[in-house]
Amino acid sequence: MADIAEIKTDLTRRMDGALDALKREFGGLRTGRASPALLEPVKVEAYGQYMPINQVATIAVPEARMITVQVWDRSMVNSVVAAIRDCGLGLNPQPDGQVVRVPLPVLTEERRNELAKTAGKYAEAARIAVRGVRRDGMEQLKALLKKSEISEDDERDWADQVQKLTDGYIKRVDETLSDKEKDIRQV
Repeated sequence: MADIAEIKTDLTRRMDGALDALKREFGGLRTGRASPALLEPVKVEAYGQYMPINQVATIAVPEARMITVQVWDRSMVNSVVAAIRDCGLGLNPQPDGQVVRVPLPVLTEERRNELAKTAGKYAEAARIAVRGVRRDGMEQLKALLKKSEISEDDERDWADQVQKLTDGYIKRVDETLSDKEKDIRQV
């Protein structure tokens, strides 16, 4: 029976990973409020290679609609400005010495709709990941049944528990999506 407990622990860990990945992706979606997570996916060309922006600068949020990027090496300021401008977030960074100010423009209704669609795509990818974990768990249970390590009744009971676990995680994904959509729609 220890195998079944290990399977459930593994499934829970993997489903938590899918939910955490969704939350990280949502952190990078612009909602009109400044967040350091908004610039996390930005890669800066530094010292002959591409590096995450947080490895060449400190990101801060001094006010609700402004991000500041304190670049550590003065020679990197132009690279940071170019990376932020080219990252596809529609931001217009303004260098000021070693500090780069990134004002967040007001989101248009069209842009809000695009962000909501993108959030929906991220949530669907998370649901697919959770269902993939469920499928793996069901296959593991079938393998235990085939090896005669568990009875058919046990396999059915555990399959129900795996399904309930999956349903709970799908519900959490949906709740996270709903919260993000509210965040995007706020003016």
